[in-house]
Amino acid sequence: MTGNVAIGIQSFSKLIEGNYFYIDKTSFIKEWWESGDDVTLITRPRRFGKTLNMSMVEQFFSIEYANRGDLFEGLSIWEEEKYRVLQGTYPVISLSFASIKETDYTATREKICQVLTNLYVKHSYVRDSDVLIDADRAFIDRILSENMRDSDATMALYQLSDYLTRYYGKKVIILLDEYDTPMQEAYIHGFWEELVAFTRSLFNATFKTNPNMARGIMTGITRVSKESVFSDLNNLKVVTTTSNEYATSFGFTEEEVFAALDECGIGEEKKEVKRWYDGFVFGKQRDIYNPWSVLNFLDTGEYATYWANTSSNSLISKLIQESGGEIKQSMELLLKGENLLCPIDEQIVYNQLDNDEEAIWSLLVASGYLKILDYERLEKVGRGKRPRYELALTNGEVTYMFEEMVTGWFAPTKPSYHGFLKSMLANDLKSMNKYMRNITMQTFSYFDTGKGKIGDEPERFYHGFVLGMLVDLSEDYVVTSNRESGYGRYDVMIEPFDKKRDAYILEFKVLDPEDEKTLSDTAQAALVQIEEKQYDANLMAKGFAKEQIRKYGFAFEGKNVLISCEKNAV
Repeated sequence: MTGNVAIGIQSFSKLIEGNYFYIDKTSFIKEWWESGDDVTLITRPRRFGKTLNMSMVEQFFSIEYANRGDLFEGLSIWEEEKYRVLQGTYPVISLSFASIKETDYTATREKICQVLTNLYVKHSYVRDSDVLIDADRAFIDRILSENMRDSDATMALYQLSDYLTRYYGKKVIILLDEYDTPMQEAYIHGFWEELVAFTRSLFNATFKTNPNMARGIMTGITRVSKESVFSDLNNLKVVTTTSNEYATSFGFTEEEVFAALDECGIGEEKKEVKRWYDGFVFGKQRDIYNPWSVLNFLDTGEYATYWANTSSNSLISKLIQESGGEIKQSMELLLKGENLLCPIDEQIVYNQLDNDEEAIWSLLVASGYLKILDYERLEKVGRGKRPRYELALTNGEVTYMFEEMVTGWFAPTKPSYHGFLKSMLANDLKSMNKYMRNITMQTFSYFDTGKGKIGDEPERFYHGFVLGMLVDLSEDYVVTSNRESGYGRYDVMIEPFDKKRDAYILEFKVLDPEDEKTLSDTAQAALVQIEEKQYDANLMAKGFAKEQIRKYGFAFEGKNVLISCEKNAV
C-alpha cells in the first residue's frame, strides 16, 4: 500500500509502474491456478476490482508480458519460484463486454462483433504465418469484414484459440470480463431472447467445445441462469457472493481499509468509513468494503455515494418502481433498517424478474445492494421447502442511494408532491386534493407496467407513494403501512416523534361499481372502515388524543382521485 491514490485505473501495469496506491490481490492468481477448474465464472458487484484483477491475470500469464516479472516483484505471487517461472508463458485472449450498453439487438450485436474484430486485429501477425492455411486466412478475412455472419461471430474465439495454439505451440487462457453487461441492457430494452440465442452459441463454442483452451475466467455481476446461457457448459465452476472461494480477492477487507486509513493519517475516520462503506459479505468473509468508495474517500476525504452513483441503477429502479405492493412493503422495512427474510436463487432468470419477487431480491443480493446476514440451514428446512435468507441493506451508502431513488420517482411532480405533504401536515383538505390530482395524473404511468393484474395500478401507486413519504418525512415522523391496529390492518399510519403534533391515518380504496356510485362514496367507505376497524387504537395506546388523529380516505378510479376526511378533522 504505497503511492498516491489514482482513481479509475484498470490496467495492472499502469498502476504498478505509476507506483499508485494498490492493495495486493495477486494471491488470487495462485488460488485460481491451483483450483484446477476448467472455466471459472466469478460474480461480484460492479466496481469491486474485477477488471483490474483480470488485467493482473492477463499480464501475469501472457506471452506479451514475458520477462515482466518486475510488475510482480514484492507482491505475494512472487514469493514462490514455481509461479515466477509461469509468468509470461501463455498466449492469452482477453476481452470485455463492459462497454456494450446498447438499446437494441442490432447495435449490441455490432458492438460484440467489433470486440471480436479488434482481437483479430491485435493478433493479425498469425494470419500470414506458416501455421495457417488458406481456409484459416479466409475465415480471418470474414471476421475482419464489415458484415460478419452469426456463424462466424460465434466461432471467432474458438478459431482464434486454434490459431494462437498452433502459432505458439501452447493452449490459450481466455478471459472474458463483464460478460453479463449486454444481457442486463437486453432485459431492460426488450431484446433478451435474441441476445441469449447469440451469446449461448458464442459461449458454448468458446468455453465448452474448445480443445485449445487451457483455462478460462468469466466475470460479471450476476449469474445468469444455466438454462438461459450456460445450458451446455457442464465444465463451469461458478463462484458467487455466497461462495467461499476468492472471498478476499475482490473488495477490501477491514484490516486492509483500516491500515490504509492509518497510513493516510486519518485513522480517526474508521468508524464512519465502516458505517458508509462496509457491509459486503462474500461466503463466510464478513466486513468486505466497497473499494471504489474507499479509494474515492481516501482521495477526497469526503463521504459520498461514490459507488452508488457510478451507474444509473436503471434496472434496480425499474424493478422496484414497477413492482407490486409486497416488494414495496419489503423495501419500506429495509429503508427503516429492518431485515427481510425470504428465499433467493443465485441463478438470475431475467425473463422472470417482472413477476417473481424472489428473482428481484436475488438480483439485489448479486448486485451488492443487499447483504446476507444469515440463512436457514438446509438440513433444518422442512421437506419440499427452500431455505430463507435474512437480508438487509448493505450499508449507509446503499441506504442513501435508495432514498434518492425513491425521491427521484416523484421528480416530475416535485412541487405538487411537496405541496401535498405540506397541505396534509397543515390539514388543508382542499389543497391536498389539488396536489394529489396533479401527482396521480403524472406519476401513475411510472408505477403501472400493465404486467400486473387488472386494476392494481392504484395499489402500485399507493405503495410507491408510501415509500416517498417514508423518505421525506423520516426526520419528524414514523411512517408505516399495512400493520395491524384495532381489528384490522390500516393502509398508512404517520406518527410524529413529537407527541404534541398530529398523527395521521390514510386509507386507500378503489371505486367498486357494485358498492359505490361515486368517488365520494368510496372515500366515505374508507373513512367508515378506519372507524369500524379502530385503526387509531395503536396511536391512542401511545397517548395520542382522539382529536390529534387525522383520518383521510383516498378514493381512486383510474387516475382520478378524491380525498375526504372526518367532518371534525379539519
